[in-house]
Amino acid sequence: MPQLPMNQALLTDAVQRFAQYTRVDEIWHDYMSATGERPDLAEPAHRKALLRWLNAAGCRIRYPKPGEPDPFDEGLAAWWRSRGADLPRRALSELTDDEVGALGDCFTELAAAPAALSPATGRVRALGPTAAAKALHALRPHTLMPWDEAIAAHLHGARDGAAYAAHQRLGRDWAARLLTEARLGIGVEDALAFAETLGRPSRPLPKMLDDYCYLVITAGANSTSP
Repeated sequence: MPQLPMNQALLTDAVQRFAQYTRVDEIWHDYMSATGERPDLAEPAHRKALLRWLNAAGCRIRYPKPGEPDPFDEGLAAWWRSRGADLPRRALSELTDDEVGALGDCFTELAAAPAALSPATGRVRALGPTAAAKALHALRPHTLMPWDEAIAAHLHGARDGAAYAAHQRLGRDWAARLLTEARLGIGVEDALAFAETLGRPSRPLPKMLDDYCYLVITAGANSTSP
């Protein structure tokens, strides 16, 4: 599969360019405020906050009307009971191979979770791979790197669990190399210190890596806004 170059100069340029998309930061801050910066999908309000953020980020998941079932809420609650404890709380650069492998399974199950009812057909559509990757990032912003369809296709040629695991391995390798070259450790606090040197204080390193991928791959291909 195609490889992307990665170094501090390229990342710095990308995150500074991406900063012009101020709406991205606004909706993220709203989500973090709604979840107290510690998302827990056992909380109904946090599931609602995640749905609002996903839709604001372009996922287009239909909101149920009064009296309709709520597949997203029910599906996410069930997935969280089954898989929430499997999501690690550590820096992307600290993930082990075993953790990355398990994350592929978590992703597969989340992507297949119910998301929205189609009034026309009465069928319930699944969350899907783009929304699942974004949701996992929203649940563990310092740990997991999101993607969109263009990024997944370009870098991995697929959007299944194996491709998602490969994306996290790629992000882990990028993050570790960048932090080492900056003479920092590989923990969350080190990644936050690195973000400050790039002029984006508090921005999770997985999201900055995604900013870079978005600008090089997605925006480069179709010139759409994030």
